[in-house]
Amino acid sequence: TSMTRISLTELDRKRLRWWLVLFFLALVIPTAILIRQAYSELKWEAFHQYRLQAEALAARIDDQFMRLINDEGVRPFTDYAFLNIAGDPSANFLQRSPLSTFPVTSVIPGLIGYFQVDAQGVFSTPLLPQSKAAPTAYGIGMQELQQREVLADRIRQILSDNRLVQAGETQIAAGKRTVVDRRQLQALRRDRPAEPGAKGAGADKDIMERLALDDSVTMLEQESAEEQMPAQAAFDQLNEAPTRREQKKQKFTRTLGRVEELKLDYRYQDKSAVGVAGQVVSKTAPVLAKRARKERSALPEPLAFDSTPKSEAHAQKTSDVRIRTFESEIDPFEVSLLDSGHFVLYRKVWRDGQRYIQGALIEQQPFLQDVIEAAFYETVLSRMSDLIVAYQGNVFSAFSGQTERGYLSSAQELSGALLYQTRLSAPLNDLELIFSVRRLPAGPGGTVVTWVGAVLMLVLCGGFYLMYRLGVKQIDLVRQQQDFVSAVSHELKTPLTSIRMYGEILREGWAPEEKKKTYYDYIHDESERLSRLIANVLQLARMTRNDVQVDLKEVAVSTLMESVRSKISSQIEQAGFKLILNCEDEAAQAIIPVDADWFTQIVINLVDNAIKFAAKAEKRDIDIGCRRQRDGSLLFTVRDYGPGVPRDQMKKIFKLFYRAGNELTREAVGTGIGLALVHQLTLAMKGQVDVVNKEPGAEFRVSFSALENRSKQPSG
Repeated sequence: TSMTRISLTELDRKRLRWWLVLFFLALVIPTAILIRQAYSELKWEAFHQYRLQAEALAARIDDQFMRLINDEGVRPFTDYAFLNIAGDPSANFLQRSPLSTFPVTSVIPGLIGYFQVDAQGVFSTPLLPQSKAAPTAYGIGMQELQQREVLADRIRQILSDNRLVQAGETQIAAGKRTVVDRRQLQALRRDRPAEPGAKGAGADKDIMERLALDDSVTMLEQESAEEQMPAQAAFDQLNEAPTRREQKKQKFTRTLGRVEELKLDYRYQDKSAVGVAGQVVSKTAPVLAKRARKERSALPEPLAFDSTPKSEAHAQKTSDVRIRTFESEIDPFEVSLLDSGHFVLYRKVWRDGQRYIQGALIEQQPFLQDVIEAAFYETVLSRMSDLIVAYQGNVFSAFSGQTERGYLSSAQELSGALLYQTRLSAPLNDLELIFSVRRLPAGPGGTVVTWVGAVLMLVLCGGFYLMYRLGVKQIDLVRQQQDFVSAVSHELKTPLTSIRMYGEILREGWAPEEKKKTYYDYIHDESERLSRLIANVLQLARMTRNDVQVDLKEVAVSTLMESVRSKISSQIEQAGFKLILNCEDEAAQAIIPVDADWFTQIVINLVDNAIKFAAKAEKRDIDIGCRRQRDGSLLFTVRDYGPGVPRDQMKKIFKLFYRAGNELTREAVGTGIGLALVHQLTLAMKGQVDVVNKEPGAEFRVSFSALENRSKQPSG
């Protein structure tokens, strides 16, 4: 305790603030690190949970794609012809192929149509019959035939634009099929004009017939070496390493940049998963070995019908049909993205030593959106992450649930922390799914940690503020105690010195007879002053130890005022002041529950305070009054005519050991415990004390509750 007092006497507010700040930082910094670490662990746990969801979603998307491709893979070779054999081939029943339906219907989203390319590179589609018979013989009207031809031309044009088939026109001449490139046909139109009168298609047919009989002309030999390709060779190059094709592809297909150019954050990825240049090694689905399957098939040879049109819903039978049975070997499907932005799903089929290419053209965005986007928006991942779709390193699509339009359209928007990256199974193994987190919620645990951290911070700040206030009060209390010791020493030393001096004078007989009474009065007054001081100190000691038991009794106000008059009149007269006592009759007859000794001590301290602070006042009066207030309580007042109490000190003067001014410059003497005792004693008797300034002087007010319906009674 002594060391604490010594340290407090040497400590000021500035040093206290610095020590508390250091102590605060010593607690806050480790606490903040622990909370941050806990929050990071929760974020990592949440990241792991969302990563598992991303893996499950990617697997579900992959399974859906595989089901679509596997359903196509079981189609027989004969489905890519317009006519099929129904049932036993010996029965000669024919029916239209399932792929000849128009409009084209398929479970594959965005499918444009089916095609076949034979060993000579000749294009065909199950939409159109390959025989010379009238289309009406197959139940196809002219309007529908035109629509089928438009779709067939579109399929052929897309393949031609991507250099998969020759951009020529197919004509039947002299029982054989001749393919002429369009640019060569234009040259022939200039060099070998048609017969006079032939125009348009007729002119071209005339040129083709004469060209077919000309052995000096070899088809397609006039193309440059770079542009000339063997039949079906372009399909073999589709899935080769993209070098020149990749540069040309970006001219036809709009991309959102390269995967390595994305502004992705890899902080949640394991170090073992990070490859060269900060790129995360993608999780790739295992590539299964491709196994060709063999099947026996039967197709009718081209024939001409003379019969009437039949409905496509019924099989047809004719005795003129020649059925050819053969065995074919079918490879699994492959998928590639063409320069034009279309997906091509194709397979290679071997029949009679010749290779055929069978496949379908698919629109890119419907193919991706219908499968990937629909599955993505069904999960919670769409609310906190983006799904990026890339093909061979090029980003083609990006979906986000955080934008109004639902998709992202620029590379600047493709940012966030990488959640999961994977490739689909073959044949879509060039297609990547990249999940990036824009806002990673920490889950319920993160919310708890956040609230705990906030509450802990508030508690720490509030606690340290209270500690600072308590420390400041203790510093002020120590200084006030020091001032109190000095004041008490002065208050005791001065009267004791005077009493001793006058006592020695009287004992030695040095005082004349006319002075003895004055000396005795002075000794009596000073002893009374010392008694009051000692009583205040003892009362303070009891109250600080909570060793005070109030004894409230019903006492008449008139009795209290007479007791006060007898005890303070001599004190006021000796100080050179005049006592003015004014108690209203109604108030004098009231009875209040108080401790008479405590009440007298309160008034004596207030009078003593008034005498000290009004010592230099022009009007040397002390007014003591009592009156009944509107609420029925009794109000006792003690007023002086001194300088009054400054406004900023009206609440402070009732604090223990508080004394206005500096100890070296203060003119009024005192210990700083008188008004504090007045306040504590009043509250102990369930009263209230206050001070108001008057012109001039100050008036101290003490109020107590009065007992009703009581007449004036003497105190017991």
